[in-house]
Amino acid sequence: MSGIHLADDTIIALATPQGVSGIAVIRLSGKDSIKITDKVFIGKRLSDQPTHTVHFGTIGEQDKIIDEVLVTVFKEPNAFTKENSTEISCHGSPVIVRQIIKLFLKCGARLAEPGEFTKRAFMNGRFDLAQAEAVADLIHAENDNARQAALNQMRGGFSNEIAHLREELIHFASLVELELDFGEEDVEFAKRDDLLQLVEKVQSYLARLIDSFDQGNVIKNGIPTVIAGKPNAVNQLY
Repeated sequence: MSGIHLADDTIIALATPQGVSGIAVIRLSGKDSIKITDKVFIGKRLSDQPTHTVHFGTIGEQDKIIDEVLVTVFKEPNAFTKENSTEISCHGSPVIVRQIIKLFLKCGARLAEPGEFTKRAFMNGRFDLAQAEAVADLIHAENDNARQAALNQMRGGFSNEIAHLREELIHFASLVELELDFGEEDVEFAKRDDLLQLVEKVQSYLARLIDSFDQGNVIKNGIPTVIAGKPNAVNQLY
């Protein structure tokens, strides 16, 4: 059935920008990505190689060689998507890139949907939604402040704080439930002062988070600016 994609499909996409360049990188991900790459790679048998290793060879079929390449092998779960993955570094000619991708499609891969590599990383537990969004922010960062903010979020800065607050709330909720279970006993598991302090802490953090939105938006998108006024130079007729 066309149009229906399975979660374990092997996907392929150009990882570097379109156009002519010295090097282009083509990425595959999926349980059969290494096996499929072995079909067209002339060199070492990639399935037998350790993860995070790079191998020189050629890409082609039968007597037709498309290009000399370097293939990097990533074995699950030690990959960006936590799936078997390969990255083919070839010469950056659009003709070469098209032919290599076409060959992989012929061998069983399919074109990745926009953002599908990051989606798979998220679905496989590589990171949470906030970190997944930070990947796109890091790619599109236009200044150092934006880069640093996205990198901090991608490495779990925001997520870790939220997780810590969540653990504290769950812990206190368990104490409240324990106290309800022993309601007839004169025992206080959850102190009211501790609950108030925790609520104030959460409210304070959420307030700072809300206040930081405008600042983060400025760092990410910049400030619309109008430059208006008389020109500082005019043409003079002599």
